[in-house]
Amino acid sequence: MTTDNNNFVVQGKQADNERLKGESNFLRGTIAQDLKDDLTGSFVGDNFQLIRFHGMYQQDDRDIRAERAKQKLEPLQNVMLRARLPGGIIKPHQWLSIDKFADEKTLYGSIRLTTRQTFQFHGVLKPNIKLMHQTLNQVGIDSIATAGDVNRNVLCTSNPIESVVHQQAYEWAVKISEHLLPKTRAYAEIWLDGEKKETTDHEPILGSHYLPRKFKTTVVIPPLNDIDVHANDLNFVAIAKEGKLIGFNVLVGGGLAMTHGDEATFPRKADDFGFIGVEETLAIAEAVVTTQRDWGNRVNRKNAKTKYTLERVGVETFKAEVEKRSGVIFAESQPYEFTERGDRIGWVEGIDGKHHLTLFIENGRILDYPGKPLKTGCAEIAKIHDGDFRLTANQNLIVAGVSEANKAKIEEIARAHGLIIDDLSAQRRDSMACVALPTCPLAMAEAERYLPEAVTQLEGILSKHDIAQKSIIYRVTGCPNGCGRSMLAEIGLVGKGPGKYNLHLGGNRQGTRIPKMYKENIGEQQIMDELDVLIGQWAKQGQSDESFGDFVIRTGVIAEVVNSAEDFYA
Repeated sequence: MTTDNNNFVVQGKQADNERLKGESNFLRGTIAQDLKDDLTGSFVGDNFQLIRFHGMYQQDDRDIRAERAKQKLEPLQNVMLRARLPGGIIKPHQWLSIDKFADEKTLYGSIRLTTRQTFQFHGVLKPNIKLMHQTLNQVGIDSIATAGDVNRNVLCTSNPIESVVHQQAYEWAVKISEHLLPKTRAYAEIWLDGEKKETTDHEPILGSHYLPRKFKTTVVIPPLNDIDVHANDLNFVAIAKEGKLIGFNVLVGGGLAMTHGDEATFPRKADDFGFIGVEETLAIAEAVVTTQRDWGNRVNRKNAKTKYTLERVGVETFKAEVEKRSGVIFAESQPYEFTERGDRIGWVEGIDGKHHLTLFIENGRILDYPGKPLKTGCAEIAKIHDGDFRLTANQNLIVAGVSEANKAKIEEIARAHGLIIDDLSAQRRDSMACVALPTCPLAMAEAERYLPEAVTQLEGILSKHDIAQKSIIYRVTGCPNGCGRSMLAEIGLVGKGPGKYNLHLGGNRQGTRIPKMYKENIGEQQIMDELDVLIGQWAKQGQSDESFGDFVIRTGVIAEVVNSAEDFYA
């Protein structure tokens, strides 16, 4: 792999994804024809990849794959859809529509809240895919560009207290999302029966081959880092003065995915480029995206994300190009501080007098469980709620904008359906996992199904050492792609194989430090045995208010990751 010193484009044979994007007729491919093939539940050829640009991944139920093979049946092919919800805000009538579709037209009947601050349908069979898109469209929702090599769903801090600043920040999240969307009408033509316009397709921002790899953008309101800025390519840190948004500090080049056994891949923190005024936001967003579009690695997809482009060409060179393209010169960054990361579970009152109820949803899976009908409860709240819902990047649900008159009734419904947990531990609140098995085709180990019992064991260890009131940011991902954001946890598990994980330690509570691998490819019992010893040491030797992640670094249990490219694997 070589670098052209004039334009920083990586030379070599391009990845096959570049071919299929270029030949896709602006993301149409032959998806429409494929939909009519009822001999298979799958999408074939390039369409398997192209449907991602329309917000879907083809999956199958891996729990029954072997049994179906014995019966000489293909795997139970279906799709997962991820909706586009900038800032995670959804209206009650929209919620009721997605609730009904999940009940009637998906294999699992659940609504899954994700770390991308939106919801996913799992288990949609081919005959129902078009109906799914049309159902969402009828209530003003789509899934355009929530997957594939594009800018994906734009996240925004789910701040239910500072309502004025949050509203301004949320509006910018929506504007950024709309500005960076693909302009092709392929989505409308295929799924909504929109007619092909005679005008030539043109992608002024994304280009005819779109981006080299997925691209993630956030808007965050300090002191709450609930969207984990360092997991994303582009972040706008809101700076407010006297209760009004005046601009953003811009952070570029974060990302958590890596590949097992490939030390050229690593998680990386974002770099602070400086401060801009609010009126310069879209110009900067576009310039960062187009610079990555033109300079990103289209030869090796494992090194195609923005973080690797910055490592290859240099942060200052990339920043200068963004200034050149946007016509905006970054000012010195404004001071800010992140003090917390999780969601504020329970009731809080905003400065506007409205009430907001944050419901803890373990793993984000909303389903009716025995004695705990969460999905029915959310629907019952939606029927009487006069505000909105906010999906958080920590897989929880906020019933936002509740009037004083409605507060008691909503709490009554929530309690009756198991949506309020009075004895929720701090440790369970601060734990998270990705979907993993049985639906994710990339999963190497369990995550969502493993987490609840793992947290119970962790709670037992904390109690054993008389620190049950404390918690540790604990996250599990089934593979190294990072959907559960383990690489920003104090304890992060990354799936390596069935029942086996790499154990990482040393992130911090603010989400501004990458953890480092402590033990490789170990089983669940060994993980708990290791943590028992370390947590015991923390309980006895930890300084006042010292977090677990800070403790293991101070005492030399693990070395601090300062520069991922140099010391993540050292």
